[in-house]
Amino acid sequence: MDYILILEIIYVIVLMLVSYRVIEDTQNTTKALAYLLLVIFVPIVGILIYFSFGVNYRIRKMYDKKLKTNENIQINLEKELISYSKGVLKEGDEAVQENKKLVNLILKDNLSPLTNNNNVKLLINGEEKFPDVLECIAKAKEHIHIEYYIFEDDNIGVQIIDLLLKKASEGVEVRFIYDDFGSRSIRKKQVKRLREGGVKVFPFYKIKLIAFANRINYRNHRKIIIIDGHTSFVGGINVSDRYINTEPNKNKVYWRDTHLKIEGPATWYLQYLFLCDWNFCAQDQMEINSKFFPDYQSFQCQQDKYVQITASGPDSDVPTIKFALLQAINLAEKEVLITTPYFIPSKSIMDALLIAAKSGVKVKLIVPNNSDSKLVNAAACSYYLDLLKSGVEIYRYTKGFVHAKTMVIDNEIAIVGTANMDVRSFDLNFEVGAIVYDEEIAEELKATFYKDVEDTSQLDLIEWEKRPAVYRFLDKLARLFSPIL
Repeated sequence: MDYILILEIIYVIVLMLVSYRVIEDTQNTTKALAYLLLVIFVPIVGILIYFSFGVNYRIRKMYDKKLKTNENIQINLEKELISYSKGVLKEGDEAVQENKKLVNLILKDNLSPLTNNNNVKLLINGEEKFPDVLECIAKAKEHIHIEYYIFEDDNIGVQIIDLLLKKASEGVEVRFIYDDFGSRSIRKKQVKRLREGGVKVFPFYKIKLIAFANRINYRNHRKIIIIDGHTSFVGGINVSDRYINTEPNKNKVYWRDTHLKIEGPATWYLQYLFLCDWNFCAQDQMEINSKFFPDYQSFQCQQDKYVQITASGPDSDVPTIKFALLQAINLAEKEVLITTPYFIPSKSIMDALLIAAKSGVKVKLIVPNNSDSKLVNAAACSYYLDLLKSGVEIYRYTKGFVHAKTMVIDNEIAIVGTANMDVRSFDLNFEVGAIVYDEEIAEELKATFYKDVEDTSQLDLIEWEKRPAVYRFLDKLARLFSPIL
């Protein structure tokens, strides 16, 4: 028997099947071609890389359970949310009316309503966020829902854990979701302590060796806290001492980040997201009831801010957050201010920034001077020349590490969320963001942006063009890995 011939036949069959899968599964032509070449010329390694990073899991069976859970909850909320959002949109102020296309996009793709009667507070770094978080948790009367990508059991983590246990002992329902990869440093004894104290705790999408490559990619990058259905926190700040610059920092790096505290009906959609995620990963299922979604009339808010929540993930039909950011950039007439720790934009986002800048819109970007990944930093650098040539101003943050994910559009829209400006956030991770249609909040976030600019060095086009050819080559080489960074 000619074993070599048999192996060759098996190899050809496998190659054909994988090639068919790549073509059928990948909507992006350039991406499909890249994976095809990889599979054909480096077959074993290429096949492993494709199944680890290239498979489109938006429509895969691994999320059937979550999709059904989401749909069941949506059925109960859809009519009420759409009706409510249309009413708010009709009464909306100038910032809302001028950006109706963005409002309608998110309502259609996310079923996320535009809400009014919200209080919104901008929180800069952990030193502003965590005192408010601890205060709100301490005041909880009915339930506390927490969902985090990174939750470390360091000083601030233990403070929160202790307080959650105290509230659970008082009869408050406490539910806690942590990402099994991002929060891998949390000790089992702390999880056990929480469970024994009456806190319901579950990891999101637990990592298993048999499916390690797939499960390590599709992570829950959200950072959400919900108190009694009316107060919520969302943004870029995880639970870790590194975000508190007044505390001893083991890395000795100034950590710059942004979060929002929201009081009002915008909390409804964050609650909806939590319910969907909880019913996906927990053993007990949550049902919709009035204690999770307080009546609109019960909110006593003074600011009356218009807020809309947007979210996306592998369980979404489309990358809604990417679409929302793209639409926001396209709506800009005067200024686009972006802060992101990881800048590896999709082609559509890159084109939108170039078009905006060439059309006379001021486009300004703050990125880290040094990323926590040299490969990511090199890939980001590969985009800078085209941006600079188009008039985009790029500032590299030198005070420490900038981890904020924010955008300001024309002094009218302020966006704060968990999504980085990269492929991983747009296509692989579960993300969430808050869009505030309000001049006051937009001005406040804009002022924060320009304050951060004081701690940056601006890239100069002429100097950037003088970079050695070897650096430019390495940057472009790193860019080839952008789909998996």
